[in-house]
Amino acid sequence: MKRKILTDSYTFVILLYMKTAISIPDNLFIDAEITAKQLGLARSQLYVRAIKEFIEHHNKDRITEKLNMIYSNAAAENELPNAGIESMREATKNDTW
Repeated sequence: MKRKILTDSYTFVILLYMKTAISIPDNLFIDAEITAKQLGLARSQLYVRAIKEFIEHHNKDRITEKLNMIYSNAAAENELPNAGIESMREATKNDTW
């Protein structure tokens, strides 16, 4: 009975977290170790936070790029050529509103 519980728990843990190995320069590893200790975090927790912040930062950049593209396209579609604006001003200069 205990063996079944152990197996279920082990499977549950595997499904929640992906274990990975990375290669990083020694000095970066040492800095990460020091930072993790200063923050009272396990090394894995520090790496998770760092990756989350990196992804969030780049997602914001992509959103800004998409919004800039949308607004620049909308502005280009709504712009009238200068000659057209001048023609409208000339044609309506004596109009009363």
